Amino acid sequence: MKGNLWIEVQNEVQLRIEAEPSLNSFLTNLVLNQESITSSLAAIIASKLHSDALSALDIKHFINDVFDECENIKQELENDLIFFKDNDPACKYFSTPLLFYKGYLGLATYRAANCLWKNDRHTMALFFQNRASEVFGIDIHPAAKIAGGVMIDHGTGVVIGETSVIESKVSIFQGVTLGGRGYETGKRHPNIKKGATIFASSTILGDITIGEKAIVAAGSLVLKDVKKETTVAGIPAKEVNKLNISHKSWDPGDSGL
Repeated sequence: MKGNLWIEVQNEVQLRIEAEPSLNSFLTNLVLNQESITSSLAAIIASKLHSDALSALDIKHFINDVFDECENIKQELENDLIFFKDNDPACKYFSTPLLFYKGYLGLATYRAANCLWKNDRHTMALFFQNRASEVFGIDIHPAAKIAGGVMIDHGTGVVIGETSVIESKVSIFQGVTLGGRGYETGKRHPNIKKGATIFASSTILGDITIGEKAIVAAGSLVLKDVKKETTVAGIPAKEVNKLNISHKSWDPGDSGL
């Protein structure tokens, strides 16, 4: 699928145009007239983030250049898109996150800002962080380290701090904070291991680790490490009695926890 992902997206968008002809110009300009997923993303992000400081055309060219220059970023963006499609039951098409999901678009903007940050262009990186926070409601520090193949579902109110490290196949839902504690310096934000799921409105503070395939229940406050394949819930979060189950089979609203 990866080799044909852009063709699949274009085919989906053509069907969208046939279903909604009034959106023909919008969809053609942002997708069908573009050369790749990354150029389409640059156009879509630019249409959202333009301001008096930078025009949509300026942002489009700028992000295109960043996507072209940064090693592995194209693969990370594709991996994000595939992970969204595979793990969000509301997402039936690859084109849906690309066009309509602020979680995906906010993550893509972070990836551009992260590339800028690593190349010591801190002011422009922070500009994009700020605009993404204002427009998408997602505040990711450009120095955070986020692997490709991550889903930020819905996205509203997500905050990811400067020294956070997130591995692949991680799902993060709305209202999640990966924060520090007070005035610490150095490494002070969480580490989220592969396959973990952080449900809505959870807060994880400090240089702690959420283990592989662990689950943090909605509304939890996590202050200590969470072991792999373990579910935690509550304020403060504690291990609960339903462990070693997949995030797809666990019911976050089960009062029996």
